[in-house]
Amino acid sequence: MVFRSKVDIFFITFIFLVVLIMAAISLLPNLFNYEEASLSIVIILSAIFSISVGFILWYANTITYVFNEDYLLIKGGPFKSKILYQNITKVSPTTDRFTGYRISSSEKGLELFYKSATLESIKILPKDKIEFITELRKRCPNAQFQEFE
Repeated sequence: MVFRSKVDIFFITFIFLVVLIMAAISLLPNLFNYEEASLSIVIILSAIFSISVGFILWYANTITYVFNEDYLLIKGGPFKSKILYQNITKVSPTTDRFTGYRISSSEKGLELFYKSATLESIKILPKDKIEFITELRKRCPNAQFQEFE
């Protein structure tokens, strides 16, 4: 079973601003100093900008949560986190805007606490939170689930 991450206006605005700032840093100096800018510098900076923007968009638009037989797989671009169901100890709502794999304006994400976590937990924001929690309860009978709205 696969769940996609929720996308909201704040996140889209944030990504747009990051791309705009990257464009300003990498491309604007060449526009104002076009007499001194060589073609190779313009091509290199444009390539760096394009690759960086492509990576950000790839990462941001591919965040998914996959329920496998023995573990929950969280994927975003080239990054993956594999969490064994038996290691999940607690699931609670979170109000952090900077939620793990994604920045979100929604203050209704989930925080998964598990034994092998580097920072003790990971924060996620599934699109269909109720169905996600229902499926997680089935697979993690020993985990504590706090009250959800």
